[in-house]
Amino acid sequence: MTLRDSTIAEVAEIAADAGLAGIEWGTDAHVVDEAAAGEAAQATAEAGLEVLSLGSYYRLGSGADFQAVAGLAVRAGAPRIRVWAGSVASAGSDDSHWANVVADAKRVAGIAGEHNLTLALEYHSGTLTDTPEGTVRLLEAINERNVGTYWQPAVGLSDEEAVASLRLVLPFLAGIHCFSWWPQDQRQPLEARAGLWESVASILHGDSLQMDLMLEFVQDDQPANLLRDADFLNEVVLRED
Repeated sequence: MTLRDSTIAEVAEIAADAGLAGIEWGTDAHVVDEAAAGEAAQATAEAGLEVLSLGSYYRLGSGADFQAVAGLAVRAGAPRIRVWAGSVASAGSDDSHWANVVADAKRVAGIAGEHNLTLALEYHSGTLTDTPEGTVRLLEAINERNVGTYWQPAVGLSDEEAVASLRLVLPFLAGIHCFSWWPQDQRQPLEARAGLWESVASILHGDSLQMDLMLEFVQDDQPANLLRDADFLNEVVLRED
């Protein structure tokens, strides 16, 4: 999701050099078709890594073809698909939009289940998962065992506010997107918000939770900055205290 200008082979090589465990492949720049999905699977395996997720741009409520998305995930060897919770912010959504998103989520969860795949909602502005409360409401309404959510620090939240939002969605958590934007969407080194990520790691350790922490939005999308952020993330995650 970060190195969009790099080839599939280059992404796999850089991720391995960074000491990461795996890759979430996006369908916007890399896994664009079946052939690319197979190439991603092969490159990831040859680099000694795992495919963590397929970062799709499927919008729940659209009613679009999801079999094709699931097919890409299977071909890429991804156990999970990232999907988006509609296209309207939670505060501006009426009951009809909520119901439409829930119904479509149940439909695509069934398709994913046929392929032994799970789904993770993107935690993002402009969707029903733009707040922790909206995310919990949606997931409780969907009520499917193979549907969870990602989490990331929302733009503009303090460290304390971001950690509080994480705690609310923790029972449904499927993975975390890690980046440091501050004070708004200005990209900073991950270590610039060290307190936030140390708190996140502490929560996961405290609850004995194991899940994927995936780097996004490194400064200038430069491989050297990915290596720097990966070093910090690995240090924080592996720290036991």
